[in-house]
Amino acid sequence: MGIWNATNVPYFILMGLADSEEIQLVLFMLFLMIYLVTVLGNAGMILIIQLDAHLHTPMYFFLIHLSLLDLSYSSVITPRTLQNLLTSSKSISVLGCFTQLYFFIDFAATECFLLSSMAYDRYVAICRPLHYPIIMSTRRCLTLLTGSYVIGFVNSTVFAVCMSRLHFCNTNIIHHFFCDVFPILALSCSDTYEVELIIFICSGLNALLPIFTIAGSYASILFTILKINSTAGKKKAFSTCASHVLVVTTFYSTTISTYVKPKESYSLGKGQVASVFYTIVIPMLNPLIYSLRNKEVRNAVGRVMQKRRGSR
Repeated sequence: MGIWNATNVPYFILMGLADSEEIQLVLFMLFLMIYLVTVLGNAGMILIIQLDAHLHTPMYFFLIHLSLLDLSYSSVITPRTLQNLLTSSKSISVLGCFTQLYFFIDFAATECFLLSSMAYDRYVAICRPLHYPIIMSTRRCLTLLTGSYVIGFVNSTVFAVCMSRLHFCNTNIIHHFFCDVFPILALSCSDTYEVELIIFICSGLNALLPIFTIAGSYASILFTILKINSTAGKKKAFSTCASHVLVVTTFYSTTISTYVKPKESYSLGKGQVASVFYTIVIPMLNPLIYSLRNKEVRNAVGRVMQKRRGSR
């Protein structure tokens, strides 16, 4: 990448979330607890789905990869944040900074399209139940999953190439707790108009295309549910979508408010709060949402525990 030759700063300094040592200690304990719950929750979700044959369906196939992505992009951000909260030296190499940015964008963009694939799965399950095994075949699921990962890779590569064209010559202080797009753009002494335009277009496409797919899927689902005569049938149909709707709402409400806007409208305080939510909190919430609100997952946990007791 051309950035290594285009910058006069040897490293960046991540200012973090607070200056007070007492507040930093409190944040360290809070974020450490959240990260441990994130690791245990997502790893546990993957393990339960793998161990219980009743969950070997397309919906839970996608859920495995949702947990994997949450675990991955949380691990890209949180450990480094925890380190900075404990140490006085908050420096990060230029290579380390842009590597963190690259993988974060990769995993986040992949999750956008994975969530839309999960919405399509729910559409087929409710609106075309008789054709569900045929439409959501193993090949179709793998195609949707591969497409999500490829789009995430292409998107992060475009971001990396754009950012590599920037020059950094005046300051190396990043007013954020991780290497994010807008705080890095604010440091550049280059003209960032073209880079901002490309990033805005890519972010818009990554947000809007999945949102249109999700909105279309749930519009069809709602129309189908309203035609169901029995209250029990409607309740069952709603329950199969509730967890996904909640995950989609929390994820998109924070990411869109942060990235799909010009750099000039970026607010440091609001941006950091939103960033904490979607990089640290949401990866913890997703497995909790699917485990607490999903009867099939709770039953699977019971079956796995019963098998373990039986084997003993």
